[in-house]
Amino acid sequence: MRATWSFSTPMDFLGINYYIPTVVRDAPHRRPDPAVRSVTNCRIETLDIPGVRRTAMRWAVLPHSRRDLLVSLRHQYAAPILITENGSAEDNVMSADGQTHDPDRIEYLRDHMAAVANAAAEGVDVRGYYVWSLLDNYECAFGYDRRFGIVHAAKA
Repeated sequence: MRATWSFSTPMDFLGINYYIPTVVRDAPHRRPDPAVRSVTNCRIETLDIPGVRRTAMRWAVLPHSRRDLLVSLRHQYAAPILITENGSAEDNVMSADGQTHDPDRIEYLRDHMAAVANAAAEGVDVRGYYVWSLLDNYECAFGYDRRFGIVHAAKA
């Protein structure tokens, strides 16, 4: 069953932070923890997605799932869409030439931008795409060990 929403005022845009798809199944035996506020803390359980590349965060990389999401949202909301966050943490390695070539992040962003372009070609009104992040940031669970920045800052 799809949730339907009604707003008293039309939305200016719908902002989407997108990193990974999550595949779930019904788990009526699970007891949610009221102290945890998460979509996966209900009577469902997440399933592994085998055979796909994973980021340094161990997140599955499935760019086509972004296109599927955008096309689905086009039918649920009558508003332009902004991708307000998207990116991947990758294991950056500085090569002998002193550069970080970062092929995994380049592939991730290229493939996700292509998925957005495919959705736009199907009529989704995408107005912007913002990469997370320009610089590395402090991640709650991992500190500075997971690098999301598209500019590599060497450790001091």
